[in-house]
Amino acid sequence: MESATRIHRWFGRLMGNRFEISVVSSDTDWANTRLADAVAEIRRIERLLTTFDDTSQTNQINANAGIRPVQVDAEVFALISRSLRLSALTQGAFDITYGSLDKRFWNFDTTMTALPDAKTARRLVRLINYRHVVLDESALTVFLKEKGMRIGFGGIGKGYAAEQAKRLLQSLGVESGIVNAAGDLTTWGKQPNGQPWTIGIADPDNQGGAIRAFSYLTISDMAVATSGNYEKYVLINGKRYSHTIDPKTGYPVSGIKSVTVIAPNTELADALATPVMVMGVDVGLHLINQMHHIACIIIDEEDQIHTSSNIRTITPASV
Repeated sequence: MESATRIHRWFGRLMGNRFEISVVSSDTDWANTRLADAVAEIRRIERLLTTFDDTSQTNQINANAGIRPVQVDAEVFALISRSLRLSALTQGAFDITYGSLDKRFWNFDTTMTALPDAKTARRLVRLINYRHVVLDESALTVFLKEKGMRIGFGGIGKGYAAEQAKRLLQSLGVESGIVNAAGDLTTWGKQPNGQPWTIGIADPDNQGGAIRAFSYLTISDMAVATSGNYEKYVLINGKRYSHTIDPKTGYPVSGIKSVTVIAPNTELADALATPVMVMGVDVGLHLINQMHHIACIIIDEEDQIHTSSNIRTITPASV
C-alpha cells in the first residue's frame, strides 16, 4: 500500500541558528535521506563562512588583512563579489566588513547599560569600508587593505545557505519544500494538498514565548526574510536599541521595528532586510521600489505598516 504524500521535517541548530527543513514526499526513508543531504550541505557552507574556526576561509582572509591576498574557493569568492555589489547598491548600508566592530561595546546583553560615546563609535566603524576589499578574479584572491579589517557573513550567510540547500534538494528530485533559516526562508512547489505555502510574518511586539504572526503571505517559489529589533536588543533609559548597527555611525538603528523582504531567493532577501532597517522607511522603500520582483513590508516604531508599491494588501492574522 502506497503511503500518503506528506511533509517530512528536520529541525536543529546550524550556523548558530535554528533551521527547519521540510520536504514533501510519500516515501519516508527517501525524504529523511534528502533532509540529511540538506543538513550536510548547510554544515559544509558553515565551515567555509564561520568566524569561529581559525582554519575557515573567512578567518584566513581576516588574519591576513593588510598583509597579503588569500586564495579562496570560487564559491566564497562569488559570494563576496555579490556582497560588494549589494554594498554599492545600498550605499554601504549593507557591508560585510562590519566584522571589525568590537563586540565588547556591542554585546546587547544585560551587562550593557550605556551606549559608547560618539568618539568611540566613530573609531569602531573606521575599518568598515567595503571599498577596501580587493578581489582578483583571475587568481580567486581576496585582500583586505587595512590591518584590523574583518569580514563576516552575518547579514547574508543564512540566506545563502538556505538557498544552496534548496538547490541541492531540487537537484535530488525534491519537488516541494521549505528551508527556514531562523526566519529567512525559501519555498518551492506546493503543499501536499496542492495549495501554495502559507508563511507567517512575526509580530515584532510579541514578548517571549512562541513567535506570533501578525500577518500571513501565501507564496510559492519565493523567499522571505525578516529583520527586527525584537530579535536582539538592549534597553537603555527606556529606549530600545536594536542589534543592527549603522555602519556609517557605529550606533544602533532606530525607528523601525521590523522589515520583511520578499524576493526570488533567500540570499537576496536576507541581504536586503538589514540595510532597509539601516536606511529607514522612506529611503528603504525607495530602494525596494526600484528593484524588480522584490517587495517589502516595514513596521515602524509607531506600529504603522509601510509597504512597497507592489504589495496590494496585508492579510491580518486572526486573533
